[in-house]
Parts: sequence; C-alpha cells; structure tokens
Amino acid sequence: MPDSGGPASSRAGDGPPRTPEEQARAICLRLLTGNPRTKKQLADALQKRGIPDEAAEEVLSRFEEAGLINDAAFADAWVESRHHSRGLARRALARELRTKGVESSLIDEAVGQLDPEQEEQTARELVDRKLRSTRGLDRDKRLRRLAGMLARKGYPEGLALRVVRTALEAEAAEDEDADAGAADFLDEYVSEG
Repeated sequence: MPDSGGPASSRAGDGPPRTPEEQARAICLRLLTGNPRTKKQLADALQKRGIPDEAAEEVLSRFEEAGLINDAAFADAWVESRHHSRGLARRALARELRTKGVESSLIDEAVGQLDPEQEEQTARELVDRKLRSTRGLDRDKRLRRLAGMLARKGYPEGLALRVVRTALEAEAAEDEDADAGAADFLDEYVSEG
C-alpha cells in the first residue's frame, strides 16, 4: 500500500527518527538562515517545538561556541540598523533588545555606541522630515505632534521639546525672511512702475 504522507512518514525518507539534538540543530539552523537571532529567541523556539531543555541547551551552547549565536554582535547590529533606518533613540532600542532576551550589560554596551550628539542629530533630521506635513496647524499642535513622534521613538522629553522648538523657530525665521524679501521685491516693482 502506498505511503499516504501522514505523520508516520518522514520528509527525509524512511530513516530512523531524529534525536532531540538533531531536531534542535535543524530548527536553529533554519531560524538563523533568515535573520540573526538571540539565544533567548532560539531557546523559546525550541521550547515551543517541544525540544527537551537538556538537548536545547547543548545545541545552543555549541552554536555559541561556534559563533553562530552572539548576543553582543546581535545587539550592536540591531542598534546600528534600527537607529539609522527608523531613527530610534537609546531608550526605544534598549526596550526592543530586552524583549529579544538580550542581557542588560550587552544592551548597555550596544546603546552606549550612540553618543548624545548623534542621537540629537537624528532627532533633528526626523523633525525636519515631518515639519512640512504639520504646516497649517497652530504652533502648539505642531509642537505636540512633533514632540510626540520623537517620544514614540524613545527620545527624552527635554531633548524632543528643545529640538522641535528650535525647528519651529528656524522655520518662522525663514518665513519672515521670505516675507521680507517678497515685500522688498514688491516695493521695488511698484516704485519702478
């Protein structure tokens, strides 16, 4: 009778059932193929798939020794990537790394790479990109929206307010200069005509 492909059949053929260690190794390799993962993320995946704790710990330890799992490198890359792509501040990055199971000391080292000047520069860039879309709103509403956007990205309140106020003041000064230039042009045009 032909094989129905049910639970008794195996994808690799009719070989013996795999050991928990082999299963754990295959699961970890499959997960690491797509994206880097933390040791905690892999441990959770193994537990969810019913791999015994001893087998999971043995495989995870071997993967760490081989350099396939490196939470410090993961944290460094995460901070670099998320700060530049999403503009996240240290506080938001630390929160994300905690949810991924990275140890506090590694989180502190990774987010410590961002200096305050770099973080403020990124906040200014975020505000500059969003500033035009808030034109037409009153100043207080703009201030709240822009500062709220920065707060959601993990920027401290004082920094957010300072950056937004500075941007609004610079915009107002540019508008005054443009208005003065237009008035001068009109005066010159009218006096010539």
